[in-house]
Amino acid sequence: MNSACSVRVRGVVQGVGFRPFVYRLARENTLAGWVLNAGEGVEIHVEGPADRIRNFVRDLNAQAPAASAIAGIEVKPVSPTGVVDFDIRESSRQSNPTVRISPDLPVCEKCFDELFDDQNPRFLYPYINCTECGPRYSIIRSLPYDRDATTMGEWKMDERCAGEYHDPTSRRFHAQPIACPDCGPQYRLEGVEASHGSDTDAIRGAALLLCEGRILAVKGLGGYHLACDARNAAAVELLRERKFRKEKPFALMVSDLSTALSFATISAEAEALLKCAARPIVLVPSKTELQGVAPDNDSVGIMLPYTPLHHMLFAAGAPDVLVMTSANHSSEPIAYEDDDARERLGGIADAFLVGEREIARRVEDSVARVGPLGSTILRRSRGYAPGAVATLPATKPILALGADLKSTVTLVVDGQAFVSQHLGDLAHYPAFRAFEETVRDLLEMYEVDTEDLTVVTDLHPQYLSSGYAKSLHAGGHNAVQHHRAHVASVLAERGEWERRVVGVALDGTGFGEDGTIWGGELFVGSVSTSFDRVGHFRPATLVGGDAAAQYPVQAATGFLGQLDSLPDLERDPFGFPTRYRHSVQLMNTGTRTFTTTSAGRLFDAVAAVLGFTREITFEGQAAIWLEQIARKSAATEAYDFPFQDGELDFRPLIGAVVADRQRGRDVRDIARSFHAGVATGLYHAIVETCEKHDVETVVASGGVFQNEMLLEDLSGMLSKRHLTFWTNHAVPPNDGGISLGQAALSAFSDA
Repeated sequence: MNSACSVRVRGVVQGVGFRPFVYRLARENTLAGWVLNAGEGVEIHVEGPADRIRNFVRDLNAQAPAASAIAGIEVKPVSPTGVVDFDIRESSRQSNPTVRISPDLPVCEKCFDELFDDQNPRFLYPYINCTECGPRYSIIRSLPYDRDATTMGEWKMDERCAGEYHDPTSRRFHAQPIACPDCGPQYRLEGVEASHGSDTDAIRGAALLLCEGRILAVKGLGGYHLACDARNAAAVELLRERKFRKEKPFALMVSDLSTALSFATISAEAEALLKCAARPIVLVPSKTELQGVAPDNDSVGIMLPYTPLHHMLFAAGAPDVLVMTSANHSSEPIAYEDDDARERLGGIADAFLVGEREIARRVEDSVARVGPLGSTILRRSRGYAPGAVATLPATKPILALGADLKSTVTLVVDGQAFVSQHLGDLAHYPAFRAFEETVRDLLEMYEVDTEDLTVVTDLHPQYLSSGYAKSLHAGGHNAVQHHRAHVASVLAERGEWERRVVGVALDGTGFGEDGTIWGGELFVGSVSTSFDRVGHFRPATLVGGDAAAQYPVQAATGFLGQLDSLPDLERDPFGFPTRYRHSVQLMNTGTRTFTTTSAGRLFDAVAAVLGFTREITFEGQAAIWLEQIARKSAATEAYDFPFQDGELDFRPLIGAVVADRQRGRDVRDIARSFHAGVATGLYHAIVETCEKHDVETVVASGGVFQNEMLLEDLSGMLSKRHLTFWTNHAVPPNDGGISLGQAALSAFSDA
């Protein structure tokens, strides 16, 4: 006698070939029934012998498509209905959607082979895809994930594509973006005199322009890139001038891994990260300098081609190493709409390679690296967003609005925490517009009723995101302290709600509960009980507020001012500019001065003492420079950074830096001793706090922990004490992870 079961599968199970997989698996087990996309995931009904149903359910998880990510399978016995076949049914919507949306996927090997097979009907077709690859999040307008709900909805399938779409034996069975040269969108080259009437002509023309040293705007998956020949120093410099990007490193796209190995050192772990489904930009050590690409930086950001178009460009003769940077002026969000791109990039790009398929939402390239504790995401966007990174104990929806720098937002629906793509610095109006669009986008996509919604913001009352929250007529509002959110983000990734930890949060600035600017903090507690502040860096004076982050000598003023005596810092070897003198005057009069425990500003202050006395041109530049020169030293001495009565006293640390600089010690050795001193001071503070509070797990987050040398030193010391040490992996340690931490803490404050 036949049995029957209802099976519900949650996770990333739409747009990744899951229904065709279920269809084939049911047929293999000779089961009848149906499968469909639902708002919560995939629903399955199967009828047949009980042992075959058990095998089917077992293999659902064991043999699921590589691009899927199953979060849960619920199986319930039901009454047989007498169905005699198994089919794929139209999508169902019985409640608000909670399905996890698949990120955009790189072209798969099978589609790659077809792309360059001159006997294949999709030969050199830049929009080739199947259920295992291609656009997802960037083309979805609404859920469930069906063709009409994507930007491919306007392209009617021809007979051949429709045949594959409806053929259960085809790799393109229910592949929603399916298309071919006869029925799908095309590419064209704009801005040059020559007319290019086909995809291949346009792409050949674009490759030729790149070889000639021209700058191209190239429409990709989640927006436009600006591309030029990375080996052509004149082209790179011209791109910097036009883009107003003075020194910040450019990302590179290489034709293949062997090309990357010619100028970069790539470990096995970094290679795996380069080749993973997210295809992020991966930061790796450079062996030889590509002039102008990454000035004064020993690392370079590399990515492999991930769309058919990229592969076609290289095959058409484009240079084997391309600068491939977000298409925008510095600090603006990436351009993704055609008319906006033409307007904003007209003074930068010499020509435009434009695809006809519309992009539903902007999604920049992700940035990652392999660090001492494993892979770390520094910018979470294409390939990762908007994946759910945690399941929180929340029965009602939560919208966490993150921080104003490196903005992301997190939406919690049915307990699933969906983290958005990177949005940028909200102080720039286009980035704030992108922030507003993303909030609306997520709320509409998941059909969230704002009356049931809790909106969470940073504690800072002047954050733009906090102001925006007031415009949302939500059921509740919470504010979470910045550094507590940093610590909570690490635990949220791991689902560790109850574990008590010592949390270390080091960054540039964050509004503290006492009204001062925090940034070097120690906490004890858990996500479920929140965190008590038990230690911090010694407070210093911050002159000019946020402006100090732009000028290291200005940041140095409040730290150096606490030393008993100082040499004339405007003379050699220090060479401080007059800005320092003016900052001292402001500090002495108390004009626009603030109290801070910022670790980030301490790093800036030391960089200034060691020679970085100019204005920075991108966030974190002085601290990056400091780490770079420290890596050129073999020094083992650690400056003193004592911890007493809950305070890490920077005075002996920076005093030693000044004294050694005046004595003429090599700045590389001073920088190394400074890093070792910070790590050693933190180590003693952590160990003392762990012993006092009987804690065995340490959590570290905040932008300063993007410093690999600090992380290496600290993790090495903690491992000898057999303390568990966790940092961020699924979300960035910088402010890009704040929204997840806010959501986690809010879930428990509302519980």
